[in-house]
Amino acid sequence: MNYPDSVHFLYALGNEIKTAKLGLERIRAVLDALGNPQDTLKIVHVAGTNGKGSTCAMIESGFRAAGLRTGLYTSPHLAEPTERIRIAGRPASAERFAAAFNRVHAVVEQLLAREAIDLHTTYFETVTAMAFLIFAEEGVDRVVLEVGLGGRLDATNVVRPSLAVITPIDFDHESFLGRGIESIAAEKAGILKPGVPAVFARQRPEAARVLDRRAAELDIPVTRAASASIQELSLDARGSRFELSGATPLSIRCPLAGEHQADNAATAALALLACGVDHREIEAGIAAALWPGRLEHVREHPAMILDGAHNPAAARALAAYITRFYSTVRLHLIFGIMRDKAAAEIAAILFPLAWQVIVTAPRQSRALAPESLRAVVDHPNLQFAPTLEAALRLIEDAPPDDVIFITGSLFLVAEARELLLPGTAFPPL
Repeated sequence: MNYPDSVHFLYALGNEIKTAKLGLERIRAVLDALGNPQDTLKIVHVAGTNGKGSTCAMIESGFRAAGLRTGLYTSPHLAEPTERIRIAGRPASAERFAAAFNRVHAVVEQLLAREAIDLHTTYFETVTAMAFLIFAEEGVDRVVLEVGLGGRLDATNVVRPSLAVITPIDFDHESFLGRGIESIAAEKAGILKPGVPAVFARQRPEAARVLDRRAAELDIPVTRAASASIQELSLDARGSRFELSGATPLSIRCPLAGEHQADNAATAALALLACGVDHREIEAGIAAALWPGRLEHVREHPAMILDGAHNPAAARALAAYITRFYSTVRLHLIFGIMRDKAAAEIAAILFPLAWQVIVTAPRQSRALAPESLRAVVDHPNLQFAPTLEAALRLIEDAPPDDVIFITGSLFLVAEARELLLPGTAFPPL
């Protein structure tokens, strides 16, 4: 299959969250038939609820600053599935993506014919196997591997990494991972393995207890971000600067906006230190990190900012950012989200901060119908728009001193980038 055909087939497998089938039997069988490419890779494995992607991006950028050839595997993508598999900071080409898909798909079909697996690998399982193939073929020095869902039974958990990293744990995907923080943390702790050191971001106490208990059971060394002090923190609307105390003090400039990103940068720095990266290379790598769609400024006068605040914890981080930097200006909020998210809770966090709220829907079958929020939210200036384009028309006369946030689903953020920043995707290899 060519690239469009391969993408069409992947999408036909169904939404990667809704059709997720947690378990490692299929992916292990497929990778074994492919020669276990993952076993040739030196991997940093990253789980958590929030900050996984940005932490991965900063770790990978630090490795590149150290002169290493990198592989980065993240999800979801913003514009094209190729963004999930990056080599040296750039997405795999469409041709490379399709070639890897064809190899994985052929093996899956053979295993199905022999009844060696129960069903075709899911979207996420398939692309995970493709990523391992591409990284092995490229001979990358380091891979930064983001968990898709949970940890213990996630398709990425077939690896034996050189380091495990767990970013902040909060509520999300409770139908898969359990209703309590302790249950969710236990699933994330499933990436911890005997003999593999770990780095833990600052955690809620109930999550920290679960992680610490599991680390003690495995008798593994742990670096805790809570023990490294962030000092002289200076925040602005575009990022932060701070000093990170510890055995190797670091002067960090984080180009990703939001106070929470300072914590993510500290976690990334500690992970890079644990991998033996020099402090100057860590500082340079984090300063050069890119992570689109998260508090990303795309227009000025009026300012327009994109952020994928798709769960309550991410919404609280966005609310803190708005309160710190935009509390004195008139704020317009364009919001759209998926049906399986905590829409009412997220709306309750964000809507009171806005002078005007426009609820719309991403171009996705799982999108929440905008009008359905009318019964569960109360706002004096609430409007509805069937599409993002229609929502943007409602704010086209906003004064230059106002600020506009487009938020909720990453699908909506991706649409906004396509409309507002055409041609700015990462260039492929």
